[in-house]
Amino acid sequence: GGEGLRLPVYRKERRIAACPRRTFANGHAYHINSISLNSDCETFVSADDLRINLWNLGISGTSFNIVDIKPDNMEELTEVITASACHPSHCHHFLWSNSRGSIKLADMRCNALCDEHAKVYEEEDDPSRRSFFSEIISSIADVAFSSDGRYILSRDYMCLKLWDVNMERQPLRTIYVHEQLRSSFCDLYENDSIFDKFQCAFSGDNQRLITGSYHNCFHVYDRAGKTDTCVEATKVPKKKSGILSKSKMRSGKKDEPLEMDLDKKIMHCSWHPTQPLVAVGALNTVYLYGSASGNGSPLN
Repeated sequence: GGEGLRLPVYRKERRIAACPRRTFANGHAYHINSISLNSDCETFVSADDLRINLWNLGISGTSFNIVDIKPDNMEELTEVITASACHPSHCHHFLWSNSRGSIKLADMRCNALCDEHAKVYEEEDDPSRRSFFSEIISSIADVAFSSDGRYILSRDYMCLKLWDVNMERQPLRTIYVHEQLRSSFCDLYENDSIFDKFQCAFSGDNQRLITGSYHNCFHVYDRAGKTDTCVEATKVPKKKSGILSKSKMRSGKKDEPLEMDLDKKIMHCSWHPTQPLVAVGALNTVYLYGSASGNGSPLN
């Protein structure tokens, strides 16, 4: 009498989940803004607003404080740490950026506490562009070494800057990403968009640069700063390519003002170390883009 009886079949769905192998706790009193793996593959650095710690991957309970800018009186605080990065081949070198627009390179062989930097990369403000918002937009959101350690890439709210490690006074290139928003600083300040932090990265061959923007767009520049490929992160990507002349690169002027949706933004981006593959984050979605022609530039 059980011929018509059907038993339910349980089908288990496969899900990919990240499981922490080790937890590194009690090293910071403030929110961590950056983590960078060292070239020795045994240590890494983590940074918050006031301190940078050095950790060993095999020891989760102890860290070494290598930078501490916390003053005795917090009312005397004039800057905070915004990002940090380890050198790609020299495990004793690392750099960090601050809210005043400077990048500091330190050597852990000199002192246990590296508050005294070896080099500082900082560009003087243009008096003609100085305003109430100058300190806010000059705060560096992200820094990165090139894979050969020759160049440093930094991103503030308005610009993407390429530095030579041997030139401290001024960057090699300054590429204006958000110059069309300069007249809207008051509105950006009121809705807190002016405090958005956009990441930046080198391509694996160090010939191209990537950074995010608004309207779910990200930009891919060549290292010379001559070409700009703007891509809207969607399932069917929309690409706009252009050539940046020297005058546009210096002044940041665009032929046409772009209408930007400030609620849609690409703040996180990463380039594969060996392949023409980039990953960008838009809200709760991660998009991967690769090169069909194999020439090293995504979406070509």
